[in-house]
Amino acid sequence: FMEMNTRIQVEHGITEMVTGIDLVKEQIKIAAGEKLDFCQDDVKIHGHSIECRINAEDVKKGFMPSPGKIEDLYMPGGFNVRVDSAVYSGYNIPPYYDSMIAKLIVYGRNREEAICKMKRALGEFIVEGVHTNIDFQFQIVNSEEFMKGTYDTKFIENNFKKIG
Repeated sequence: FMEMNTRIQVEHGITEMVTGIDLVKEQIKIAAGEKLDFCQDDVKIHGHSIECRINAEDVKKGFMPSPGKIEDLYMPGGFNVRVDSAVYSGYNIPPYYDSMIAKLIVYGRNREEAICKMKRALGEFIVEGVHTNIDFQFQIVNSEEFMKGTYDTKFIENNFKKIG
């Protein structure tokens, strides 16, 4: 885990993909006074998972939120491709809240397979009517640094002109 909170992490989908454990289901069971179906020693990590947060934002304007109506929407799918979202064609994105409209999560047997699935999924994801960061993330996932795993915390800052 990246952090410890009394709430579930936004990134919980990644953990669910690599462990096969439905964390939300387990939280509900605990709240109902039931016991977990597993113990810590049962938790095994398998494969690799990547999450891209799809935001309604204008990358070219400093990632400014892009509220408005989603005119057309196509979310990718397929084996080990997961989209957590509640938006739909015709949905109005308000200016008052977080601009995240979906979490796109993929799983592969290894990092290379997960990257390949994410490239395909980002390439298929269509949101029309508002600006999104989909193309920006597609450029990141296709960058040599990302594919080789040689990026660092300055990656966006150092490469924004090339990928933005």
